Amino acid sequence: MNRLKTLSKLKLMLALLTVGLFVFPFISDSRTAFIILTQIFILAIFSMSYDLLLGYTGIVSFGHAMFFGIGAYTVAICLRHFGATISTVLLAALLTVIFTVVVSYLVGMLTLRLKKHFFAMLTLAVASLFLVVAEKWRSLTMGNDGFTFVVPELFRDRVSFYFISLAFLVVMYLFLERFTQSPMGKVLEAIRENEVRVESLGYKVLHYKVIANVIAGMIAGLSGILYAMSLRFVNTTVFSVERTLDALLVTIIGGVGTLFGSVIGAALLEFARYGLMDLAKVHWVFERWVILFGMVFILVVMFFPKGIVGTMKHWWKQRMYKKEQTNQLDERSTNTLKEDFHS
Repeated sequence: MNRLKTLSKLKLMLALLTVGLFVFPFISDSRTAFIILTQIFILAIFSMSYDLLLGYTGIVSFGHAMFFGIGAYTVAICLRHFGATISTVLLAALLTVIFTVVVSYLVGMLTLRLKKHFFAMLTLAVASLFLVVAEKWRSLTMGNDGFTFVVPELFRDRVSFYFISLAFLVVMYLFLERFTQSPMGKVLEAIRENEVRVESLGYKVLHYKVIANVIAGMIAGLSGILYAMSLRFVNTTVFSVERTLDALLVTIIGGVGTLFGSVIGAALLEFARYGLMDLAKVHWVFERWVILFGMVFILVVMFFPKGIVGTMKHWWKQRMYKKEQTNQLDERSTNTLKEDFHS
């Protein structure tokens, strides 16, 4: 009963937060706020896809950015060559889904048979291959210089793009929440805890890992589309390992295996990044904002070892457990008194 009440309260809080974010453009016209929040939404989507691998399946990948880059370059190339229309964006989304599904399936089948650290290294190698191709195929990608492109009018308005990004974040969160709570999601969690035992029960572990890799890759590719259209520019940095490390950092800060932790982690990362960069105008010390951000990250890990959301969930479980134990003791004491009275 207490667990159901806790879940109801959590869902109510998430619903209120979502409503507040949808109402925000009607009470504020800050262009900077729209840009920052939009970047948070996109990073949160990308990080949730990574959390599906790390938090729910126990897969560590250093090459997750290759799917992100596939989405970014697909939409950029399509809009550049076929014109800035909604149909072109939909075509790019379809191609992104196809490309990411194929690549993630092949990479998964070839590498997920290996141990965790070998898989991580191979994903990094594959992502580096995509980076090299993007750098060398200058006739298509313009190499490191990248290129700008025009987006449809619907996506040019910051408020409209804000709503689109927020709606997509909500849809992806609900989808992943339902997926992780499904029987397949429970199998993935079991694989994370004890892969050998799950395999001994007759489950084909490789197939479940590949499915998780395919879904994560597809969502990462779609988030790459939003990222490229938010900047209206793309270059080879979308394939860099730093992009994957951002997702890893956000997942750890927010809480591994929490999904909503990705939203909290993305918000903390972006606000810290923009806030520390603005402080550089105040004092020269803040020009080294990366060092200061590293200190913030260390403090978060020290005080929230399971991430912000993960640690809060742990605290809440401990509190509910102690409350339940207290209630049981009170009930036993009451029953004892009643028995003594009747005797």
